[in-house]
Amino acid sequence: MTEQARSPIAAFDHHSPEHAADPVGTYRALRAEHPVAWTEAHGGYWVLGDYASVFEASRDDDLFSSARHESGGEGLAIVIPKAPTAFHIPIELDPPTFRGYRKIVNKVTAPAAVKRLDPVIDRFVTGFIDEIIESGEADLAFVAGVPAAVTVDWLGLDASEYKRYVDAMHTLVSAAPGSEEYNHARDIAVPWVEKTVRAHIAKRRENPTDDATSEFILAEIDGRPMTDDEIYSILELLISGGVGTTASLVTQSLVWLYENPEERQRLIDDPSLLDAAVEEFLRVFSPTQALARTITRDAEFQGVHVHAGDRALLSWASANRDPEQFDEPDRVDITRWPNRHMAFGLGVHRCAGSHLGRAMARAMISQVLERMPDYEVDLDGLVTYPDQGTNAGFHSIPCRFTPGKRRGEPLFGSRR
Repeated sequence: MTEQARSPIAAFDHHSPEHAADPVGTYRALRAEHPVAWTEAHGGYWVLGDYASVFEASRDDDLFSSARHESGGEGLAIVIPKAPTAFHIPIELDPPTFRGYRKIVNKVTAPAAVKRLDPVIDRFVTGFIDEIIESGEADLAFVAGVPAAVTVDWLGLDASEYKRYVDAMHTLVSAAPGSEEYNHARDIAVPWVEKTVRAHIAKRRENPTDDATSEFILAEIDGRPMTDDEIYSILELLISGGVGTTASLVTQSLVWLYENPEERQRLIDDPSLLDAAVEEFLRVFSPTQALARTITRDAEFQGVHVHAGDRALLSWASANRDPEQFDEPDRVDITRWPNRHMAFGLGVHRCAGSHLGRAMARAMISQVLERMPDYEVDLDGLVTYPDQGTNAGFHSIPCRFTPGKRRGEPLFGSRR
């Protein structure tokens, strides 16, 4: 096709301080002016902000590839700029190669498998709240460590080291690229994760157990066992998703519930509303704000001319507030139903951990409302993620509450 200029052009950067200060407003303005626009930030990329364009792109794997390509440099293909991580299976694979690996992952993330984790989730939520419940004041964001601990434990790793996994994998998407925290994650924390997880894989090859890592070791792809590299690729992806997304969702939800005491009381009085409330929180507080694709050929898409090799950012967060799809999209309605949000993505790459994420979010919010129903957040003391481009949320939520009693034993005593 004839070479076409990349337009319209928007002054947009999802990693900028301006975006971090008001991501909802930034996306609202972008949608109103250009639902699909080109930005020169980070080497240039298309931003897809309305529901229709994100819906179409996320289901067109032939045009919008999740695989690694030369465009945009080296690193994780599903973020802009690319992050210095190992190759991630299956999220960086396109069909048909993708399908066999996804089938293996689905086995350990299916609803029935997650249901068996309910006692584990409850134990960790109880244990984390126990650590702060007697004090009467604490950082409520501490409870957001539950998803990381559950994920690490589920894989058979040492859950007491959950913070080290957060410092590595979550920091790569919550700290500004080039910052001291980002560089520490890239140069020190991520290599520690790789060394530790690879040693764990080797140990489980010799002595499989009932953890998820052993499931992958015993699984077959195309009639053969997976290699250590393939298993590590899957585990690093699961850790990356587990340490950040649900924490992002829950921290935002707990702050909103404090700011809206009548809605908080509704959930306390009628816990049956929690399932619908979590879906609405997923819509308005999309834990993964946006993910990237690479365009494979010159084409016309939603009225703009895209080029082979162009990078594209699919914003689930922006699509989830599109007034063309949702009535009063900026209003949080904990009874909204149906709720066709995109918080977990769409298409073949829809988040495999959605059932686990929902289960952990429900358990965390439920216990906080039950055991700390009168918590008061120091709004002036809130500390947001410095970068809101991939994950949004709070690093710190200082709060006060009526002290309560512990329910269980300390989580991290002697390890096996």
